[in-house]
Amino acid sequence: MSEDTVINIMQMAIKTVIFASAPPLLLGLIVGIVVSIIQTITSINEQTLAFIPKILAVFLSLIIFGPFIISTIKELFLTLYVDLARFIR
Repeated sequence: MSEDTVINIMQMAIKTVIFASAPPLLLGLIVGIVVSIIQTITSINEQTLAFIPKILAVFLSLIIFGPFIISTIKELFLTLYVDLARFIR
């Protein structure tokens, strides 16, 4: 297996990780910022108040974007599986 092949596989894997993890992370970030702004406005300094909405947002995003995440990971797996004989040489 050449260096170009390894670099190509690593690029595909990194791209897949970014695309698969972006929706839950971005939604958690947005909810965290909104909750922090609300806490700042109301002067509430409770750390657990921000934790529960973020967890619920991440779970909701996994339910909504689950099919997209699974298809993205499946596409990488199938690409690697189909070309496995070429990689072994």
